[in-house]
Amino acid sequence: MIRIQAVNKKNELSKDISLEVLKADSANFKWFWIDFDQPTEEETAELDKTFQFHPLAIEDCIVKLQRPKMDYYEDYSFFVTHSLNHIDESKQEINFFIGSNYIISYHHEASKEINEVWDRLTLSKKINKWDPYLVMYHIFDKIVDNYFPIVYQLEDRLSLIEDNPNDESMEELLEKLFDIRHHLLQIRYTVIPMRDLIYRVINSHRLTGVKERYEYFADIHDHLLKLTEMIDGNRELTNDIRDSYLSINSHQTNRVMKVLTVITTIFMPLTFIAGIYGMNFENMPELTWKYGYYETLFLMFVIGAGMFWWFKKKGWFR
Repeated sequence: MIRIQAVNKKNELSKDISLEVLKADSANFKWFWIDFDQPTEEETAELDKTFQFHPLAIEDCIVKLQRPKMDYYEDYSFFVTHSLNHIDESKQEINFFIGSNYIISYHHEASKEINEVWDRLTLSKKINKWDPYLVMYHIFDKIVDNYFPIVYQLEDRLSLIEDNPNDESMEELLEKLFDIRHHLLQIRYTVIPMRDLIYRVINSHRLTGVKERYEYFADIHDHLLKLTEMIDGNRELTNDIRDSYLSINSHQTNRVMKVLTVITTIFMPLTFIAGIYGMNFENMPELTWKYGYYETLFLMFVIGAGMFWWFKKKGWFR
């Protein structure tokens, strides 16, 4: 679907006009925005047929999930950006062509950010303040703002793992922890290229519309810096939680091994005594003693109790 909004020289907005009308009456329009929303092959061909964009830029539009970037051409600039789907955190590519009097957006999937800015322009009562670069700013701002809820959601999940209110097992917690770490890494692969792209945009000498709104685009860059810090901080926190759980697990294992070692050590001399008198040799005088059985049990009890007392004194049961 191709949809078009155009602003004439009287700062009046024309909504949902056709591409043919735009071509025929282009001289009367101050600027226009064309949105290629999930376009067909025939609609995509208009990028070359009507606008004669560079084949490499058109190829970047067709081939999905290019790295976020900015390319300069003779009289326009081309941008590749990534938004994030809130449901499955998958990347969605949004491409832009921007010239002195137009902005063209191209995306293979429905874009929440594009729709929000499209509706905002449609309802705006100050059309004279809009231009292609303001549209680009609002879309970039929406894309970056929509990163935050995903990162906040992962932070909340991380807090639940740290508090463990449901008393889940360590294996379950570590599985969830590694899942969150994986999601953070995926988001990082989106945020950092976008941060680098916005840095190039605000330091470009060819984008005059950006220079006029430097503070606004710089604010987007600040948000991306904050997101990067949040993601890196949360990844560090996953490392700390993982190390803590592994330390606790190691400590619990050591305690169990310590108890088993104490029990084994206590029974070693008792087993030794039982083994000697269980051999039933004929010339063992203790076997014929009247109270030999009771004396042996008493000796084994004293040895066991003595060793238990000694281990307790050494602090092995703390």
